[in-house]
Amino acid sequence: MISEFHQLSEKIGQLAELTHILRRENAQLRLRTAGLQSENEELKQRISEAHQRVAALLEKFPALPQELSQEPQDRELT
Repeated sequence: MISEFHQLSEKIGQLAELTHILRRENAQLRLRTAGLQSENEELKQRISEAHQRVAALLEKFPALPQELSQEPQDRELT
């Protein structure tokens, strides 16, 4: 009977240790997730800014004459 209590006590100790390990790991993962979410938002913002700059540049190009815009795209330049 004492042996059974000893085994149970050891298992409870192992469970408590595992619980602490998992809590630490969970906290680390939460921090990493927050960092990655922040990085993701920053990258989305940079992509949006780049998109806006490209759109602004495209607006500065003069319009193609009507006859050029209707020519096939795959013709060879001679």
